[in-house]
Amino acid sequence: MAASDEVAYVDHPLLAPSFIERRLYQIQLAGAARESHTLVCLPTGLGKTTVSLLVTAERLSEVGGKSLLLAPTKPLVQQHADFYREALSIPDDDIVVFTGDVRPDDRAALWDDAQIVIATPQVVENDLVGGRVSLERVTHLTFDECHRGTGDYAYVYIAERYHQDAENPLVTGMSASPGGDKEDILTVCENLGLVDVTVMTEDDADVAEYTYDTEVEWERISLPDEILTIRDALNEVIKDRLSKLKSLGVTRATSPDISQKQLNGIRAELQKMINADDGDGYKGMSVHAEVMKLRRAVELVETQSVESVRRYFERQRNAARSSGASKASQRLIAEPKVREAMRLAESFDELHPKFSKTRILLAETLGLGGGERVIVFTESRDTAEALTDFLSESFDTRRFVGQGDKEGSDGMTQKQQQETLDAFRAGEFEVLVSTSVAEEGLDVPEVDLVLFYEPVPTAIRSIQRKGRTGRQTEGRVVVLMAEDTRDEAYFWISRRKESQMEDELKKLKGVADEVEDELDDSQQRLGDFEVSAGGGGGPSAREKRMQPGLTDFSEAKETEPASDADDFGGTDDTDTDSEDAVVATADSSDKEDTVEIVADQRELDSTIARDLSTREGIRTRLETLAVGDYVLSDRVAVERKSVSDFLDTLTGGDRSLFEQVADMSRHYSRPIVVIEGDRLYEERNVHPNAIRGAISSLAVDFGVSVLRTVDEKDTADLLEVIATREQASADRAVRVHGEKSAKTLDEQQEYVVSSIADIGPVSARALLEHFGSVEAVMIASKDELLDVHGVGEVTADRIREVVGSEY
Repeated sequence: MAASDEVAYVDHPLLAPSFIERRLYQIQLAGAARESHTLVCLPTGLGKTTVSLLVTAERLSEVGGKSLLLAPTKPLVQQHADFYREALSIPDDDIVVFTGDVRPDDRAALWDDAQIVIATPQVVENDLVGGRVSLERVTHLTFDECHRGTGDYAYVYIAERYHQDAENPLVTGMSASPGGDKEDILTVCENLGLVDVTVMTEDDADVAEYTYDTEVEWERISLPDEILTIRDALNEVIKDRLSKLKSLGVTRATSPDISQKQLNGIRAELQKMINADDGDGYKGMSVHAEVMKLRRAVELVETQSVESVRRYFERQRNAARSSGASKASQRLIAEPKVREAMRLAESFDELHPKFSKTRILLAETLGLGGGERVIVFTESRDTAEALTDFLSESFDTRRFVGQGDKEGSDGMTQKQQQETLDAFRAGEFEVLVSTSVAEEGLDVPEVDLVLFYEPVPTAIRSIQRKGRTGRQTEGRVVVLMAEDTRDEAYFWISRRKESQMEDELKKLKGVADEVEDELDDSQQRLGDFEVSAGGGGGPSAREKRMQPGLTDFSEAKETEPASDADDFGGTDDTDTDSEDAVVATADSSDKEDTVEIVADQRELDSTIARDLSTREGIRTRLETLAVGDYVLSDRVAVERKSVSDFLDTLTGGDRSLFEQVADMSRHYSRPIVVIEGDRLYEERNVHPNAIRGAISSLAVDFGVSVLRTVDEKDTADLLEVIATREQASADRAVRVHGEKSAKTLDEQQEYVVSSIADIGPVSARALLEHFGSVEAVMIASKDELLDVHGVGEVTADRIREVVGSEY
């Protein structure tokens, strides 16, 4: 950064004095983001978070309400919270953190009192679906690393809810790498409701002052014969398994270099066979699973380390020995060539050449070069752990990995992650070995070298990593590539995608107006929300850029003095009642006709609860339900089953559905089972009469209504209709643990007997018809019970145990 005799700072009522350095490009970006829903693109390390902070300070000062900042990981959330607490003059207690570590009930209470909430998106999504929080008074929402806003990621749902619910919305999306091409960037903007795109690159004069060139090098690594022998043995098995798949007619390729795209195509063809009741489809799927496991082992031995493949094989052995192990795992471990590869890996006692090269590069940087800090990135947690152990022999090294690992490797708690980053910033150690958890946005201090242990095939992740260097001084990036392996393919893919992204960002910078017009024409997914930061109907975003009550961010011409009270805003009193107006509007909203639907927490795996929560007049609430998946009134509970799950009750010996229905029948007088999906009579090799018999039993024996729906949206529509009919038309309230009311004497007798050992209503009626009274059932001997049709040894023993045992 160019030297300056005097550093100027941004002055604002909500900013800590002399804390935010006054940078022209940040002022300009904040000015643009304050005017409308904006995607802010800025190279990593140049203060995207500061831009959002400036907008937040302005919104809270001039409009009121509260601010919500979303970030994809817990460490990033904590980092933002620390920065906001330092940079703002708001009390620390008014800036709260929401992650899964905070209890839902506590989050609901904290939300009401907080002025700024910084959270992971999954937590906010769950709280919105569960009705625990409201976005109504959120006046600034920031999506950090907003390139994640695609598909089913929580950002997309939250954006839809925000534009729907907020009284006075303003959205800022932040990313150094918003997408691989123009279409990707447009998709993110459409999903998040962004209508302006503001791009600054390192070529901009205002930005260039704060950046240095980052040199990118690549080191080619030759693999020793022993490692190639392990790889070749595994590839032989892959070829054999692909030949089996070829015989099924789902592929022509048998080369072990088959692409992931081709493997996905094979899986799709096998699924078609399964759907057509072709038994070979299931066998093929098992073989396909073997191929995927073998490819992972090859990738590890080629690009990671022999230690990582040893650990991988050990997990495969443990999986094959466990109860319920898949046939694919068992065959894999029993395969002679795989066993030979495992033996070779166990006996290989030399260093992987990437380990040696890593040590040499670190010695050059930290020793000969006089450097102070290095980050080594790797895709594999096993490699991260092995590298940390190895490098610790020569350097002060610590690892930085995520919190969870489904494969059994030890992770780090959020506290441990934070302590490690704090120590790295403070210079307490010199080498950080990290998995992808440190890629996105974490404020790791400037480093002298970023070492890619392997190339990253995704442009976004590669750019994020390289952004960790070159902040205050010239930095260096080195990529290790094993020759003639996937490393080389990944490297060239990465270079091509990065080049595409840079070109697209430059194009976007030049044609911003055209992009905004295209966005304005395509904002259908979020509905007709108001794009102006001022909210309300009327003029377009362009016409409402200059909003009443919000002073303009100055263009901050360099000829002007560094007096930021005027050019930042925050001293204009023309709209002092705006916050009260928002409160009054919120308080006066009509909630009389709201229909409530209670969903079980486990139903968050589907889109139904999220879908319902976005509908006007519907309020969703999440509970851990004892019976049913949805409660629609004091008498209606719904158990939802996909066609596949329903058929499992007939073919897999799983009778849990009938137990669940029995529970619903005891607590709700109008229980419903929804069977979701098509091909009920075609999906499995189950006789149609068996399926009809199960449905008949639900309807006749349990008194349950069985309804069919096409898909999740159809199910959501049905639930809305039933709930509305029950609550709005019949004036019934929602009761999570409702019980039948006004039972007849027969029903009460059946209820008492059916509750004995949970034998169900069918057996209860049979017992009562045989013995004539509840008392006679209670005193009947085991032999007498066995005379009743449908009562076997297990049921008779259980009845006698419950009735005759001491309390």
